[in-house]
Amino acid sequence: MNSTVFGIFEIPPADPWIEHIPLLNSPWPITLIVLAYLLFVFKYGKIFMEHRKPYNLRNVMLTYNIFQVIYNAAIFIMCAYYLFIDPTYDLCCIDTLPLDHPRKNIERWLTYAYFLNKVLDLMDTVFFVLRKSYKQITMLHVYHHMMMVYTFYWTVRFYGVGGQYNTMALCNSFVHTVMYFYYFISAMGPGLKSSLWWKKYITRIQIVQFIIFFMQAALVLLFNPSCQFPIFMQYQQLFQATVMIVMFSQFYYNTYLSPRHQKQQ
Repeated sequence: MNSTVFGIFEIPPADPWIEHIPLLNSPWPITLIVLAYLLFVFKYGKIFMEHRKPYNLRNVMLTYNIFQVIYNAAIFIMCAYYLFIDPTYDLCCIDTLPLDHPRKNIERWLTYAYFLNKVLDLMDTVFFVLRKSYKQITMLHVYHHMMMVYTFYWTVRFYGVGGQYNTMALCNSFVHTVMYFYYFISAMGPGLKSSLWWKKYITRIQIVQFIIFFMQAALVLLFNPSCQFPIFMQYQQLFQATVMIVMFSQFYYNTYLSPRHQKQQ
């Protein structure tokens, strides 16, 4: 049984390039990172902080957030350039580029940069633990962060880099640019944080991005069935987009629309 389960770890990658790239060359490092993340968030982090005061991470958070703004903005600009300004793909069917395509290495490194950013995003939750902001560690938060890292890894391994998921990188990097800019401003001081009226709109654009993912897969399945992007991954995209729409919508309702929230205003 174990050999069958872990046999999936030995399946050769779709693109031989990743065999030489840190964190992509084997499933074990990212699997251990995700397991360590979950253990720290749900158990050992809280044990570590049990008799400690919350850490003052203001300067760390300011640096981290502005770095995330710059990083995500760069990914967004690159994705937008190769999708719309100097198109590399057929937008009706965004398949991964052939291994000998002249822009293949750009696609590879852009995908890798996005993947590393998803790994870096795990630090959001680590900071919550170190600051004892446990109420911010919701199931939505943890599932979203873990899912983005782990499913993205296996997608790259079995399918290859780029392809239809360039749309995800485009939308997600834009959302994160806005989100981390909000975090950067709010970390500058309580006075500024209380004046940021547009926090709820970040959740709205997060929901919109998942609607875009859903519509993209649905439209390809309905109107371009000959597209070479794997059908299984189209349905996976539909499923994950649906899950995230439901979870983010529920979060939005509970946070901004529920009767309890109305009473607190």
